[in-house]
Amino acid sequence: MPIATGTRVGVYEIAGSAGTGGMGQVFRARDTRLKRDVALKVLLDSGIADPESRRRLEHEAQVLAA
Repeated sequence: MPIATGTRVGVYEIAGSAGTGGMGQVFRARDTRLKRDVALKVLLDSGIADPESRRRLEHEAQVLAA
C-alpha cells in the first residue's frame, strides 16, 4: 500500500516507509497531537478481515506499549 510522505492518517503525518512484513507495511510517522515520532503499521487488505491477524496486531501493539 503506497502512502506518500506528508500524507496525514488521522493525527499522524507519514515521514516515510520503515519496512514491509507479512501482515502489512510499517511507516515512520509523526503524531501531530503529541509531537512525537511513532511507527504506524497498516495491515494488508487480506489481514483486515482475518480475526487472527487483527488479534496478533493488537497483541503486538500491547507488548510494544508496555
